[in-house]
Amino acid sequence: MKYFDIIISLLIVGIVLLMILPIPTFMLDIFQILNITLSLVILLSTMYVGSALELSSFPSILLVITLFRLSLNVNSTRLILLQGKNFDGQVVKAFGNFVVQGNYIVGIIIFLILVIIQFIVITKGSERISEVAARFTLDAMPGKQMSVDADYNAGLITEEEAKKRRNDVRREADFYGAMDGASKFVRGDSIAGIIIVFVNILGGLIIGAVQQGLSIGEAAEVFTLLTVGDGLAAQIPSLLVSTSSGILVSRAASEDNLSMDMMKQLTSDNRVMFLTGGVLVFLSLFTPLPTFSTLLIGALLIGMGFMASRETKKLATDTGGGTGPEPEGFAGLKGPTPPGGEPRPKGEQPAPFMTTSAEVSEIIQTDTIDVELGYGLLPLADPTQGGDLLDRITLVRKQLAYEMGLILTPIRVRDSVLLKANEYVIKLKGTEIARYELWPNRLLAINPGTAKGILPGISSREPAFGLEAYWIDESQREFAINSGYTVVDPPSVFATHLSEIIKKYAHEILGRREMSLLIDGLKEKFSSLVNEVIPDGLKLFEVQRILQNLLRERVSIRNLPLVFETLTEHIDKTKDIDYLTEYVRRGLKRQIVLDARSDDGSLHAVGLDPALERQLLNAIRETPEERYLALDPEMLKKMEETLSNALEKAMKKGFMPIVICSGSIRYYLKRSIERALPGVIVLAYEELVEDIPFSVEAVINL
Repeated sequence: MKYFDIIISLLIVGIVLLMILPIPTFMLDIFQILNITLSLVILLSTMYVGSALELSSFPSILLVITLFRLSLNVNSTRLILLQGKNFDGQVVKAFGNFVVQGNYIVGIIIFLILVIIQFIVITKGSERISEVAARFTLDAMPGKQMSVDADYNAGLITEEEAKKRRNDVRREADFYGAMDGASKFVRGDSIAGIIIVFVNILGGLIIGAVQQGLSIGEAAEVFTLLTVGDGLAAQIPSLLVSTSSGILVSRAASEDNLSMDMMKQLTSDNRVMFLTGGVLVFLSLFTPLPTFSTLLIGALLIGMGFMASRETKKLATDTGGGTGPEPEGFAGLKGPTPPGGEPRPKGEQPAPFMTTSAEVSEIIQTDTIDVELGYGLLPLADPTQGGDLLDRITLVRKQLAYEMGLILTPIRVRDSVLLKANEYVIKLKGTEIARYELWPNRLLAINPGTAKGILPGISSREPAFGLEAYWIDESQREFAINSGYTVVDPPSVFATHLSEIIKKYAHEILGRREMSLLIDGLKEKFSSLVNEVIPDGLKLFEVQRILQNLLRERVSIRNLPLVFETLTEHIDKTKDIDYLTEYVRRGLKRQIVLDARSDDGSLHAVGLDPALERQLLNAIRETPEERYLALDPEMLKKMEETLSNALEKAMKKGFMPIVICSGSIRYYLKRSIERALPGVIVLAYEELVEDIPFSVEAVINL
């Protein structure tokens, strides 16, 4: 309606004026019937909502209806005290004569009982639920906001959906906070109802005896009966609204309205109906309880049990349960004995577990990289508290895309109660690959190898490179820097750790989804080049294996056009993945050598004696599955120790740890020593570039 907001505003103003302006008796009847009607509407509305946010205006409604009811109390009191036995309010008389049958003492007792029920039972419980819900909702708000931001940064939801979910989180917190305060209206209304009744009775006795010349008995009978009728006419709608408030704040997560939930959940197990009905039948036959009433209710419950049993069997048949055939594509448990359980009775089948693709997708590991945080680290990821962890993850993804050419699918961030408060875990395809404990309110002082002295703080190790470190207070920052330490904040520690872990496992991260992104991007400008390699020359998984081999040695694959050009030159010669990888490395040699240079711009390496190279070449063995160096374990250990000593001397001079050898053995040498010397770069002579200075620092021989 166009002017509905104006009408509502005027009605609320009218409710306030109703406390002051007198109204005729027939208008009082209309308003009291309207009060009962509105209370019923509110009660039924709370029963048919799925969540509290569907009735988010309830705290304001509670205030308005309470104010309306009190306004009616004021007007009915005015009319009763002024008119006395001539009062003609039909609603008040109906409650006084019909409900309590003209006995004002019984009326007072019933009124007090209703007030006690409302005040002590319903209102008190609703108030407590509202208070607890408000507290827990506010406490959970940062985690919920973080979850929304994580899903948005991961690309799982759109910006509009993220805004809606953030707004829902805020509205939920606002609603329960408002309900915590609004429940005080109901409690105050109950107290006011008691006071108004006793004030009216006392005022009626005084007016009847002094002004209207009635005896005390007559005045008590007239005014007390009318006052009790008026109190009941106000208290019953108040009880309905209090019940509505209790229903709304006590609703948990639900898929249906209250009526359907109660029916489904209370009758879901037909054994409950059978047992309860059987107990009532027994009591009706063998105890002094009324036989007919008890037997009737027991029979009804047993009947409901039979109906529930039939519905369950029908549902099992409709969903493919029971003894019928399994739905196509559903791999149910077969055989007489479920895993880890007792033998299944003959004819009994397991309940359907996963029957839809949506259900199955929820349990399948779909994230390549995901991060779990302890609850103490949530503020670092919550933008409302100044946390920028999610932004740093986005920057890490962008940095790795430009540096390594690896396009990462979204990284999901979630909290975990299984971790220590300040601990985080990095997982690759659902499996833990790194774990570390941050101290959010401290700084990490890292010893780069040249710092002196021990810092006052928590001793630790920097997670990315394993360097000696200390968690220190902010006040010690300058002292640590002056002592030669590198000082970084916790989010930077996490971002560096995440970046290095992704580089380390880049070859495992590059899966089919990541390959599809790379190939689709390359097709935008080099579609003919892609078509020449895939599928005419190589299959997609073979190209993926070549790129994985490069990433395994931290060779960037960003120059994908050059990789494909090199493949087009050599796929006619061989389809061997290892050989093609070496050809691609030679195509990328300038990039590889530039990344391996030392600070002086030159390439410094440890070489192998020609006799040792011939010995390694003769040790290459080939099987249908792979080729490898078949070295004696003692010889391999001695070679690793000798290389390690030579490389250590080179690193002390500030050079990169590089081994250079013939291209015919480069691949096999790298695979043989990478477990013992994981950070060593192994280059082939064929990968050298003419315009970059090169020197051999040492030559090893066994």
